Amino acid sequence: MTVLEDAPATEGVPAPGEPQVDFDTDPSRYRHWRYEIDGETAWVYLDVAEDGGLVPGYELKLNSYDLGVDIELYDLTQRLRFSHPEVRSVVLTSGKDSNFCAGANIRMLAQSSHSWKVNFCKFTNETRNGIEDMTAHSGQTWVAALNGTAAGGGYELALACETILLVNDRSSAVALPEVPLLGVLPGTGGLTRITDKRHVRKDRADIFATKSEGFPGPKAVEWKLVDETVSRKQWDATVRERAAEAAAASSRPTGATGIALPPLQREVTEDAIRYPNVRCEIDRDARTETVTVLGPEAGTVPESLERIHALGADFWPLAMTRELDDLILRLRTNELEIGTWLVKTRGSVEGALAFERVIAEHSGSDWLVNEIRHYFKRTLKRLDVTSRSLIALIEPGSCFAVALLELALACDRQYMLEGTFEDADEEQDPAQLVLTASNFGAFPMGNGLTRLQSRFWGDDETLAALEPGTCLTGAQAEEAGLVTDAPDDIDYEDEIRILLEERASLSPDALTGMEANHRFVGPETMETRIFGRLTAWQNWIFLRPNASGAEGALRRYGTGRKADFDRKRV
Repeated sequence: MTVLEDAPATEGVPAPGEPQVDFDTDPSRYRHWRYEIDGETAWVYLDVAEDGGLVPGYELKLNSYDLGVDIELYDLTQRLRFSHPEVRSVVLTSGKDSNFCAGANIRMLAQSSHSWKVNFCKFTNETRNGIEDMTAHSGQTWVAALNGTAAGGGYELALACETILLVNDRSSAVALPEVPLLGVLPGTGGLTRITDKRHVRKDRADIFATKSEGFPGPKAVEWKLVDETVSRKQWDATVRERAAEAAAASSRPTGATGIALPPLQREVTEDAIRYPNVRCEIDRDARTETVTVLGPEAGTVPESLERIHALGADFWPLAMTRELDDLILRLRTNELEIGTWLVKTRGSVEGALAFERVIAEHSGSDWLVNEIRHYFKRTLKRLDVTSRSLIALIEPGSCFAVALLELALACDRQYMLEGTFEDADEEQDPAQLVLTASNFGAFPMGNGLTRLQSRFWGDDETLAALEPGTCLTGAQAEEAGLVTDAPDDIDYEDEIRILLEERASLSPDALTGMEANHRFVGPETMETRIFGRLTAWQNWIFLRPNASGAEGALRRYGTGRKADFDRKRV
């Protein structure tokens, strides 16, 4: 993880002292985490360096965390997935005696700008969802071994695990103290997971979330807040037993060899970020970023699984996904005033189809190909919850086919040129969209639906008319409902210009709320509740003086003075 230059003190960017950051790190640079591989189990220790805050102004006491701590955790989870296929269970515990984690650092929250707090909560949510995805789809089941009190975000981290053990020592407890102590909500899914995942009764959930000291082991077990409470004497043996049980039930292969995840190759200038497979050009006057994914060329597909494993991180689907994931995080965190992302692809449709066949053939049987598919799924989900206007531009030379078509379907609008550009410097083939089986279930959204199902929610007839293997030009794609508009060469550039000018004139706040409502249709899931309902309320609460004002709970915490609340309920 690297801290870049401080951002200017202007509205809409981090406050003074809040850095622009990148998300690069590796185990040799971890300050807050360490892990050990013991046979089929990885032992992951949270051991936060008090002086290791991402920015000055606070100490990370009691294993509390900031964005820098979670950047390391995300990197750690990725390395367990790709570099350690032998791992079948993961034990999450504390490297400090008698304390697991005090949650998000309160001083950090109190001094941070609104945008910093929101992006911090969003990233930590995504990381915890990723832990649950590891248990569900990677065969690496997480067990939380709480060897001390887990409060706030510390307990929320445990809630992402499949099993929670709490030491029974008469002092350790689990708690969600945000409402009574800070005037805010648990920011990473705690309220939702205790009801939706652990099935705590809503009246008990109400009591628990307003009781700052929380509950010790026996009470926590009775109320389903943890699975088991264990004495200090039996602690080590019981944790190892539960880890072994999780490993025995895992679907992870035996005898597999992992791959290395080397640092990304990235060139950053004032108005561009470029990787080998992904490009981003920034137009600050227009407040747009053009993100172009470079697809594979025909004839570059590995012929065997052995070759795929030999390529490792250079295998195109994995290399592209790592770069796109990193770009989304960097833009979302550091480029707050660029409100519209234009999404393009360039490359061979035939190449994309060839890679699709390889992924489809092996994702059910090979652990690495399976991990790559789920990684792209999670990266698309990160795009889904990004608060920017997303516009797909489908032009000659595009390769919006198979998995890359999901990028267009994730956008708020899609514009596809019908025909070709008449004044092009070289001969062109008309743009085309290609549907394959992967668009019908391989990459579900947070609401459990495919992007096609979300697009045609309530219109089963139109959805049923779409078939894998379909190749569509602009007019055909518009007729099928897959694009917003398909203007010809005469109107295309003017229509895009007017669209972007109109978008730039609208309230960013209103656009964020509108887009978030439109993207997630149909059934509500635990994931959509966390990113939708919870996030919306938390955003509002973070802005209120009861929490963030000079006399609010976040500012007065630890001063010995109670918050001065505005008592009106609105």
